Amino acid sequence: MHGYLVLENGKVFKGQRFGIGGDVTAEVVFTTGMTGYLEILTDKSYAGQIVVQTFPLIGNYGVIPPDFEGGSVTPAGYVVKEWCQIPSNFRSEGNLDTFFVEQGVIALAGIDTRALTKVIREAGVLRGCITDNPENVDFGASIQGKVAQVSTKEIYTVQAENETYKVALLDCGVRNSICQALAERGASVTIYPHDTKAADILATKPDGIVIAGGPGNPTEYEAIVAEVKTLADAKIPLFGISLGHQLLALAHGYKIDTLHTGHRGSNQPVRHTETGKVCITGQNHRYVVDASSLDGQAKVLFEHVNDQSCEGLRYLDKPALSVQFYGGPKDTLFLFDDFIKLMEGQSHAIK
Repeated sequence: MHGYLVLENGKVFKGQRFGIGGDVTAEVVFTTGMTGYLEILTDKSYAGQIVVQTFPLIGNYGVIPPDFEGGSVTPAGYVVKEWCQIPSNFRSEGNLDTFFVEQGVIALAGIDTRALTKVIREAGVLRGCITDNPENVDFGASIQGKVAQVSTKEIYTVQAENETYKVALLDCGVRNSICQALAERGASVTIYPHDTKAADILATKPDGIVIAGGPGNPTEYEAIVAEVKTLADAKIPLFGISLGHQLLALAHGYKIDTLHTGHRGSNQPVRHTETGKVCITGQNHRYVVDASSLDGQAKVLFEHVNDQSCEGLRYLDKPALSVQFYGGPKDTLFLFDDFIKLMEGQSHAIK
């Protein structure tokens, strides 16, 4: 069955439906990873977005639940060049089409994703609609307030096998791998809903606090920023990740800029400003901290190799650090070790 992706600039791309039918309107963004489609599909930071995979063949290793970053598919829609109907992997538990029907995902295949990516790269992030009727499209659907949609509704704990530390995590769209990385290092993680009051978290006397990132424009979340400020002022070791990095910056009065297309994919290069080491990172963001707004209480710790935008901060007046990217791939797992050192009371020394 044919379907269409209609962009707000008038461009129309014809493809074939898979997943479920129906219309959906959202931001259309592209991601450049050659692998990791399961992590992308279950990454809460993609809520409110139609995701375009630049790599042409998707679904070849099937559906593998242990690789999920969340419990469900969060992008509003999904666009690929070709989806593999007969995956081959000993861990696979099914194909994408069946999985998308179960999850209620609207998807298109057969799109010239190379041409589509060029349009987005030139125009910047655009709204788009997946539809059966390209002549009658409504681009007015709201894409705001997605943190409340993806955050946990209940408090729960990921227990470390050999618990040494207790970490409180404010869930603005956490990835499972973040909790796993902490648990592997002896930190049990208690995950709190996004609207939890800072006083309630501080009352539990955690050894450290993580602000974990998700979707949307950080300047929309003024209530969360106010609570993050209270958490930061407590001077308990703190680690901001992705959206959490931006919320922590706003809590310190720093400004947020908007990128033309954003950084998305598992192959984004960042440079550690103190050592010159370049790390390959996973990212999904359009908003960045304006480094020129820093006031001397923080310094740029990482910058993007391609555009020199701020990718991380070290705070000089408190035991805190933050990064714009996820805690992986393996290049940057040392950041979790650094956070452990902060909880040990050691000096902040990323190597």
